[in-house]
Amino acid sequence: MDLLADRAPGLLKVLREQNPDFVLLDGTLAECDRVGDGRADYSHKHRRHGVNVQVVTDPGGRLLWLSPALPGRTHDLTAARTHRIIRICEHQGVPIAADLAYQGAGPWLTTGIKRRPLQELTPTEKTLNRALAAARAPVERGVARLKSWRIFRRSRCSPNRMTSIAKAILTLERQRWKCIY
Repeated sequence: MDLLADRAPGLLKVLREQNPDFVLLDGTLAECDRVGDGRADYSHKHRRHGVNVQVVTDPGGRLLWLSPALPGRTHDLTAARTHRIIRICEHQGVPIAADLAYQGAGPWLTTGIKRRPLQELTPTEKTLNRALAAARAPVERGVARLKSWRIFRRSRCSPNRMTSIAKAILTLERQRWKCIY
């Protein structure tokens, strides 16, 4: 597994190779049943133990990059900042489309419009949110493709191994795309 993980490219290399118009960013929880630190690995949102992995795809839904695993309680925006995803994309001139979890990350990242307390969204804001959701649909397919790997849905190993597992899966998925196209 470590041999495959070593062949996984970094985000900067992928962005230089692919040169996409924009990328899609989302976070997912890779469940683990063996936890070292029960508090850090517990995600209150999902009510499960696991690790947070950030997924970067191209507009077609192909997996471009998977981040190293962070504890499950880590918020998506914190994980993106920790891995410097936003800064690298900004430096390369590649805009990012993401969900509301990344709101407030800066002008380079496009998110939906959040409803204000006790107010409804205007029809224009609803239309913009629908358009962004349609543009973001491929990243959800990318996450689903990632979760089709059984080890990612329910890992029976240490959360510390999930980084190398994610990198190995990325290498295999990239190879699959090379064979198809």
